[in-house]
Amino acid sequence: MIVSAIRTFGLGLRGVARHGLRSLLTSLGVLFGVASVIAMLAIGEGLSHDVQARIQALGSNNILVRSLKPPESSSASSERSRLSVYGLTYEDAARMRETLPNAQIVVPVRAIYQDARFKDVRCDARVFGTVPWFGETNKFELAAGRFVTEIDLEARSPVCVLGATIASELFPLEEPIGKLVKLGTNSFRVVGVMEPRTVLTGDDQGTIEDLGRDVYAPLTTVRQYWGEIIVKISSGSRDMEQVELHQLQVRVSDVSRVESTSAVLQEMLEYSHKSKKDYEVVVPLSLLRNAEETKKDFNRVLGAIAGISLLIGGIGITNVMLATVTERTREIGIRRALGAKRKHIVAQFLVETVVLAGGGGVLGMALGWLITELVPKINPKLHPLPTQESYVLSFVISVVVGIVFGLYPAWRAATMDPVEALRHE
Repeated sequence: MIVSAIRTFGLGLRGVARHGLRSLLTSLGVLFGVASVIAMLAIGEGLSHDVQARIQALGSNNILVRSLKPPESSSASSERSRLSVYGLTYEDAARMRETLPNAQIVVPVRAIYQDARFKDVRCDARVFGTVPWFGETNKFELAAGRFVTEIDLEARSPVCVLGATIASELFPLEEPIGKLVKLGTNSFRVVGVMEPRTVLTGDDQGTIEDLGRDVYAPLTTVRQYWGEIIVKISSGSRDMEQVELHQLQVRVSDVSRVESTSAVLQEMLEYSHKSKKDYEVVVPLSLLRNAEETKKDFNRVLGAIAGISLLIGGIGITNVMLATVTERTREIGIRRALGAKRKHIVAQFLVETVVLAGGGGVLGMALGWLITELVPKINPKLHPLPTQESYVLSFVISVVVGIVFGLYPAWRAATMDPVEALRHE
């Protein structure tokens, strides 16, 4: 039986090799189908990995609460000067510490937009007034120096930590640590520089935010220098906004309690802020789960698109094999006359289709790998992540395509009348 199987396999290989160019062209459909499966899944995996990494940078066990200017605050545009009071307060922060049993850390943040200057160089900056444990909660990494300390907070020290982009713009040729920079009209001494970093903002659009233009300073210092009222002058009118805190970060002790804690937090804010919707709650854990579901849907769509290519390749194999069966009718008749059974004929032609599809699958795997290597060089923003599962799945599918689309031609060859086949010219 083993000898018979080897003989049948050899006949199938010779049948493929007999028309080398035609066999290669027949395999192209499967080749491009497999390559597209690998490349698409790798690109989708890379995009998903980037999104999930940015969401995880927000902290899976964190809850973000942000001040949100309500629509009614921007009304009354006829007034030349108006004061809008909204957003989170220090009282909210204290209430969270006292009320939420699962909250380990509450991180207050105040944001002020100011000019950053050093000598003749100027750039726009967002000054974050925050606390020493802000960097730990957000898993920030320092490129040089240190972050804000509790001594800085208590002493209201005029010190700051620069984002990577601002540091490179203000100090292209100098070491920034120890230098004095102007933030608005106030001088701050640089004590640290952050590593480059981007995160998702957590909004519905999935906006990516570059943190390189941020400057971090003690919250007490920012509050002393700029107060709590922000004045915006434009087109002859003056807008004033009173916001105590722009953001509060709540770190929950256990990831499993994040969603229940966020529900309690929502109820607490709804009660304390009455009907005024001047805040938003962002739960990175929920965003991460949504991203994982989106990834699955995205992979299904990409797999379906690539599957169409494999289907077309399979139809091409069926078409060519039917023509091959017709060409080799007399050969089939001779084999049947010499004692070959139907199962031997079926096996011979199935071997040919599997070799065609499997060979196309192997070449497609090589082409798919090449595409994933070239994509980052063409578009540096894309970082495909090919997985072993995609290679195995692609090859298995190509073999299955060979079997499925080779069954009908093989059955047609096996069911020929031997006498009629011998008469065929």
